[in-house]
Amino acid sequence: MSDLSKMKISQARDALKKGDVTSVELTQACLSEIEKADALGAFVHKTPELAMDMAKAADANKDGGDLNGIPLGIKDLFCTKGVPSQAASGILDGFKPEYESTVTSQLFAGGAVMLGKLNMDEFAMGSSNETSVYGNAVNPWKRGNDDAQLTPGGSSGGSASAVAADLCLGATGTDTGGSIRQPAAFVGITGIKPTYGRVSRWGIVAFASSLDQAGPMTKDVRDAAIMLEAMCGHDPKDSTSADLAVPNFEVALTGDIKGKVIGIPKEYRMDDMPAEIAKLWDDGTAMLKDAGAVIKDITLPHTKYALPAYYVIAPAEASSNLARYDGVRFGHRAKIDAGDGITEMYEKTRAEGFGHEVQRRVMVGTYVLSAGFYDAYYNRARRVRALIKRDFDNVFAAGVDAILTPATPSAAFGLGEMTDADPIQMYLNDVFTVTVNLAGLPGIAVPTGTDANGLPLGLQLIGRPWEEADLLNVAYSLEQSAGFVAKPNKWW
Repeated sequence: MSDLSKMKISQARDALKKGDVTSVELTQACLSEIEKADALGAFVHKTPELAMDMAKAADANKDGGDLNGIPLGIKDLFCTKGVPSQAASGILDGFKPEYESTVTSQLFAGGAVMLGKLNMDEFAMGSSNETSVYGNAVNPWKRGNDDAQLTPGGSSGGSASAVAADLCLGATGTDTGGSIRQPAAFVGITGIKPTYGRVSRWGIVAFASSLDQAGPMTKDVRDAAIMLEAMCGHDPKDSTSADLAVPNFEVALTGDIKGKVIGIPKEYRMDDMPAEIAKLWDDGTAMLKDAGAVIKDITLPHTKYALPAYYVIAPAEASSNLARYDGVRFGHRAKIDAGDGITEMYEKTRAEGFGHEVQRRVMVGTYVLSAGFYDAYYNRARRVRALIKRDFDNVFAAGVDAILTPATPSAAFGLGEMTDADPIQMYLNDVFTVTVNLAGLPGIAVPTGTDANGLPLGLQLIGRPWEEADLLNVAYSLEQSAGFVAKPNKWW
C-alpha cells in the first residue's frame, strides 16, 4: 500500500482509469506517509478528512480530467476555502479564507485531492525555507554519511521536500526569483515556472506582483506537463492573466529536438563556479547535442545587473503588497496598552507578525520607493529590467529556441549554515534564476546528476514566451538522456 505514494501522476492517472487502484487507496497511502514524515516539516496544515472526502468524490466521478483522484500538496501561499492559508507568517495566524484561489479551484474542479498545506519561506521571501513561522522544512536527501539536515531550498521548500519524499504525487509552488526551480534542483525533482500571465495569480498571497508566477513541482517532466495544463487558463479576475488557448502540453513530449537551437550564455559561467556545476552544464550541453540540437554560444550582456535589479524591484513591490497586513481586518492583531492609538496597534502588529527577513525586505522596499530615492534606485532597476528582457528578445529573434544554464550555484547546503552569513550570500542562490522572472519567461529545472556527496544537481532550461510546450519537450529530451532516477534514502 505504501508504495502507491511513490507513483508518478501519469502512472496513477492510468491506473485509476483502468480501475487498478482507487483514489481512496492512493490518498490513504499518501496520508499514512505524511503521518510518518513530521521530521521533514513539509506539511504544516494537514487535511486528512477533506482529502478522503475529495478522494471518494473523485472515485464516484468517472468523467474527471487527468488529475481526477490525484493527491496533491498545496503551498501555504494559495488561499484554500476554510483551510488555514498563512503564507508561513505569524501575521496571518488564524486566517481561513472564505474563497478559493483560481489555481486550486481549477485543480479541484478537475478532481485533484488536497492532502494539506505545505511549508514555505515566510511570504515566499527566502531561498532555504528557514524564514517560516512553522520552522524549517528539511530536505529528504543527506550528504553521504553526514547526518546534517539540509535545506530543501526556498521558498517552495515544503513542496519540494514532499514531492521528493513521496508524500504526495505532485505539489503547487510559486516562483518570484527561482522559488520553484531552485528547490526542485536541490531535491532532485522537476519544477516549471510558466510565462508570466499563463497561470492566474488570483487568490495567491502576493509577494512581488510583477514577478510572481505559480507552477507545478513534480517527479518528472511528463507530470509537470499534465499538472501545468490543469493550472493554466485565462482568468478575468486577474488583470495580468493572458487570454490565450492552453495547449495539450503532454502531447508535445515527443523527445524529438533535432534542429532545435540551444543557447549557452557566456555570462552564466561565473569566475568561482564549482567544477561539478561546470561539468554538469557541459554534460547537459553534450546530451542535447547528441539528441540532435544545435548548440550556439550566446551573450546576455545585462545578466550581471539582474540580481541587484531584482533585489530592488521585489522588495519595493513587497513593501506595497504587505502594507495591507495591519491587524485590522484579518490575521494577527497585537494587544495594545492603555493610551495606545491605531498607529501603535499597526506598529506592534507588524513588529510581532512579520519575521526578520520580511521586515528587512519591507524596509528596503520602503526606502527605494521613498521620494529621494525613487529615481536613483527603483526607476533605474526598472530600466535595467527592460534591458534584461531585450537581451532575451534579441537572442530569441536570432533563432534560439531554448537556453541551457545551471539551476543553482551549488547542491543543497546545510540548514543554519548561512545564518551568520551576509544576507547577500543567501541572495546569490538565485543568481541563475532571477533573470527569467525579470523577463517574464518560462523556465524549468530538471535533475541531471549528483555531486561528490550524492546530492542531486539540476539544470535550467529557459524558453520563449508562451512556448511552454516546446520548453517541456526539450526538458523531456534532457531528462531522457540524463536518466536521473536517484532517490533519497529514507531516514525520517
